[in-house]
Amino acid sequence: MSQTIETAAAGGTPRRLFVYNGGFLTQRRIRRMLELSGYDIRLGKPGPEDMVGVWGQSPTSPRGEAVAAHTQTPILRVEDAFLRSVRPGREGEPPIGLHLDTRGVHFDPAQPSDLEVLLATAKLDDTVLLNRARAAIDRLQKSHLSKYSAFLAEAEVPEPGYVLVIDQTNSDASVTASRANRNTFREMLFVAREEHPGARILIKSHPETMQGHRKGHFRAEDLGPNMAFLDTPVSPWRLMEGAVGVYAVSSQLGFEAILAGHRPVLFGQPFYAGWGLSDDRMPLDRRGRKLTAAQLFAAAMILYPTWYDPYRDKLCQLEDAIATLEAETRAWREDHRGWVATGMRLWKRAPIQRVFGQHEKVVFAEPEAAVALADKTGRRIMVWAGKTTEALEAADVVRVEDGFLRSRGLGADLVPPLSLVCDDLGIYYDPSRESRIEQHIAAAYKLSSADRTRTEALIGKLLSLGLSKYNLGGEMPPDLAKGRRILVPGQVEDDASIRLGTSEISTNRGLLTAARTANPAAIILYKPHPDVEAGLRPGAVPDADQIADVVLTATDPVKALDAVEEVWTMTSAIGFEALLRQKKVTCLGQPFYAGWGLTEDRGMPLSRREALPDVVALAHATLIAYPRYFDPVTNRPCPVEVVVERLAKGQIPHPGRVNRALAKVQGVFASRASLWR
Repeated sequence: MSQTIETAAAGGTPRRLFVYNGGFLTQRRIRRMLELSGYDIRLGKPGPEDMVGVWGQSPTSPRGEAVAAHTQTPILRVEDAFLRSVRPGREGEPPIGLHLDTRGVHFDPAQPSDLEVLLATAKLDDTVLLNRARAAIDRLQKSHLSKYSAFLAEAEVPEPGYVLVIDQTNSDASVTASRANRNTFREMLFVAREEHPGARILIKSHPETMQGHRKGHFRAEDLGPNMAFLDTPVSPWRLMEGAVGVYAVSSQLGFEAILAGHRPVLFGQPFYAGWGLSDDRMPLDRRGRKLTAAQLFAAAMILYPTWYDPYRDKLCQLEDAIATLEAETRAWREDHRGWVATGMRLWKRAPIQRVFGQHEKVVFAEPEAAVALADKTGRRIMVWAGKTTEALEAADVVRVEDGFLRSRGLGADLVPPLSLVCDDLGIYYDPSRESRIEQHIAAAYKLSSADRTRTEALIGKLLSLGLSKYNLGGEMPPDLAKGRRILVPGQVEDDASIRLGTSEISTNRGLLTAARTANPAAIILYKPHPDVEAGLRPGAVPDADQIADVVLTATDPVKALDAVEEVWTMTSAIGFEALLRQKKVTCLGQPFYAGWGLTEDRGMPLSRREALPDVVALAHATLIAYPRYFDPVTNRPCPVEVVVERLAKGQIPHPGRVNRALAKVQGVFASRASLWR
């Protein structure tokens, strides 16, 4: 961790940082990160104990350099971290991390930077550090994250077998620092052709060149036979997979090429040159240490940068920054084209707009108009899962539903969700066809050790905090009889999961009777569904107390789970929560968590569910890979851990008087749920 972060963490006195670039004052994220790193930004003339802040080697940096020289004040050079944001800063996105360098700047080989000193001298053989590095590299590759990640992970890349030549923007500071120019790039292209005769050569354009912000070094007249520009946004990780050679001057893609297993040919002197991992055509004699790719990454991405957590407004570790960018990048990739939403009741539209409309405003339409509008505008179509139609299905619709850590309060009470699932194949509660969550569960054997560690920590947090889908509260009755206890959770009987996921038994009374018949000596605890208890949905069992030993009214489902050894259910999500708590679960229907060898299944088996995941893999698919999460405090896409923290601390905005009034009205029309659902 950088020295500035250590000072801030230790509660040291802020050091005055004098700046002469307006961006330090107007860009709130950058200013805040500097404050948290222990700097007090000022204007004026610095004293002997102060520092001067400059932005890398930008056009404004000479101002600060001149003041620093005149006052003999040390310089802090600030630059974007190697993992920056979804879109370039020129499009208004703030960075998720900074480089705060007291010696130089990482891309200028004229003098050693803090990063170079780390690479040359730091102890980089620590097992914990290297395991973190390898796990982070794997995570970046799987999530297809780069410095800028505004591309579709599945975007088509050329057929393998090409040589990749990486362009950069004209007058880029790292190019100038390497004493390179257009002629250097042309020489690099010539050498690539000489060293790979007959191979296809792709010139990868810089994202800012593709978006028209700045020109690159290559021109159309530079192309020869079997050469082409690659000027569409694609995943650099997929691009590296198909390359037989990589050539760069000082681009960060050269660093990523090393992480992907290449030995790039370099015509500049970037920070990653000189450590035995690249073919350096402009060697830097003072760099002689031999490093592994994991060691290079550990210094450049874990020890050197300052990372920021926008949800908690604090500095953080690399892993937290990756989680932030995973959430933001997923939202951009799914939402940047815009959505036409249909089948959404009025009260759901504002939450849908907040979650899915941050890049392009969501347009709401009736089902019959949605397809035509999507075709006209190029938008995607989303529909509330239970409201789809044949026409929408034919149009490749995405189904939306509440996630499994929904809120603190009921959907029937019109409390907005904190998690939503988007499924382009089916929906998790419909076993009649494969859903996206099934694919995640089936692929769980690929779960990395880091993913498992993260999921285990998440499960532990949920269990210790007593969190579930709705988090309603409510106490268990005292003095329950001792013995083998079975929880039978009631459900809403017109719910889609009942209609689609059950066969012989599809009512709460039928479930309760089946549980009692199979377990005559057990203590049966029946918990009605909260919506049914509130009179908002059908599913009441008037004589439940004649079948069950105890009827749990207004009871927290987590406390009910803690009091039992088993759960009998049709398709309730409580069955999944029971599995997290290592309880035995018997399913009379076909919920998403059945059929994988984790439950006793008495419903019709699904032959396509062949994988045998453990509970950790199931939880990763259900709670991390499948849903999207939304932070109600910052109004941003977020990782699941942020929602867990908000739920635990009660940091959930009130749904509002209008929603509360509507919830009361819908109670009057409980038998006409189609009017409000």
